[in-house]
Amino acid sequence: MMQTTFMDNPYPTRRTPLMAANGVVATSHPLAAQAGLQILQAGGNAIDAAVATAITLTLVEPTSNGIGGDGFALIWDGQQLHGLNAAGRAPAALTPASLAQAGITALVPHGWLAVTVPGAPSGWQAMHAKFGTLPFAQLVQPALTYAEQGHAVAPMVARNWAIGVAMARERTAPMYQGFLPTFAPHGSAPLAGSIYTSSAHARTYRHLAQHGVDAFYRGAIGEAILAFSRATGGFLTADDLANHSATWVEPISISYRGQQVWEIPPSGQGLAALIALGILEGLDVAAHPRDSVQTYHTQIEVMKLAFADAHRYIADPDFAAVPVAGLLSPAYLAQRRALIGPTARTPSAGPPPHGGTVYLCTADREGRMVSMIQSNFWGFGSGVVIPDWGIALHNRGYGFTLDPQHPNVLAAGKRPYHTIIPGFLTRAGQAIGPFGVMGGPMQPQGHMQVVANMYDYGLHVQAALDAPRWRVGEGAVYVEPETPRHILAGLEARGHQLVIETEPYGFGRGQIIQRLASGAYIAGSESRCDGAAVGW
Repeated sequence: MMQTTFMDNPYPTRRTPLMAANGVVATSHPLAAQAGLQILQAGGNAIDAAVATAITLTLVEPTSNGIGGDGFALIWDGQQLHGLNAAGRAPAALTPASLAQAGITALVPHGWLAVTVPGAPSGWQAMHAKFGTLPFAQLVQPALTYAEQGHAVAPMVARNWAIGVAMARERTAPMYQGFLPTFAPHGSAPLAGSIYTSSAHARTYRHLAQHGVDAFYRGAIGEAILAFSRATGGFLTADDLANHSATWVEPISISYRGQQVWEIPPSGQGLAALIALGILEGLDVAAHPRDSVQTYHTQIEVMKLAFADAHRYIADPDFAAVPVAGLLSPAYLAQRRALIGPTARTPSAGPPPHGGTVYLCTADREGRMVSMIQSNFWGFGSGVVIPDWGIALHNRGYGFTLDPQHPNVLAAGKRPYHTIIPGFLTRAGQAIGPFGVMGGPMQPQGHMQVVANMYDYGLHVQAALDAPRWRVGEGAVYVEPETPRHILAGLEARGHQLVIETEPYGFGRGQIIQRLASGAYIAGSESRCDGAAVGW
């Protein structure tokens, strides 16, 4: 691996990473990061801090996540890694047959059709029950305080908030009646620096603090969700909520340059990141400079291959066998690697052998660490907000397909293909630390790029996050304006269709924490978001 100094950062922000000995919280919003730090300083552990940060994010960054969203986590307990899938399942009444009977032939990203059971609260509950030390009510308190007393809206959040409100004005069906009173209470989206309070959010946080998460699935909060569902054409039932629970899962991994890179197994798309890194592992990436046409071309082609397989095979493993071992087998990865040529191509899936999002990470002085991600998917999600409760329901149901031959076809009680993925790094059985990059299909691409930045090119965590990114999209490769001109010209000469995108949101917003040999931590939070890495 190339060597670097902590002052080396060739990219525009010129920021250096945070160093802290006793604990760190890093996420996309500074107030949420400070909420987690407050919990650490009050004697809580990394899991307590993660839960408090996650709950606070549902208020201060509602453009990307909410109480009605989903979540996943990788948790290092000091000795081993645990995986948590807190994604919700499709309502029992939402099936291809029921849609066909209603004359519905396509899934849409907004409205009740896109709503699956919200899973994020069950994730907070499961994490706290297994690893937490402080009372759950204490973890809810920072969010409750901000909801009641207000917080100053951050710049990037304000920009995305305005976009979400503009879209919401175009929806007039009864199911959307709760959105504008909740998120535009004075008639418009709040401006950066303005104070936002929400009695609706506060009401829900107060119920969670007093009655626990059971109130969401089996108590007063759940009853409010069900009443609104019945009144406005939703599919959710009492059984859908009551039968939901988060699931502890075995993380999956692959070796890359001596590190083990870990992801949550399907139905999340973390497998795509591992496939990409597995293909990249067999190539001498560092033989070419990071900012070279060859490096960009190779990584782009690798990611295309990984996505071709991910989109073909990833589904809820409770409903369809996902060939994880086959897709990550050295022989299969070698076959895929051999398909990379000097020009751009559009690959198809291979036959393997069978066998709107916020990210946060935390670490405490005892070495426990959490990599956690939660999301409402597209911005504010489905656009359905439970009136007077501040609960914006996600639209993860849009991640299903109606193709009966595809393993990810919609089915009652099934979890959809999920874009949100937390990452984690270990070496020789010891934790290095959590990392993640938000942004829908950008996430596995971001995981591959930051890992390669660190372990092929020797960039420290902040530089690895700040470096210009690209992403493979529909029919094109999207690049940031900072991408060197010679790379753009070289990629076009190789047949890549390029789009220069000035919107930073599309390239993800990531954070990284790593533990140093001294036991202290180094952490970064990138410049594409309002976020911060804070510690003590």
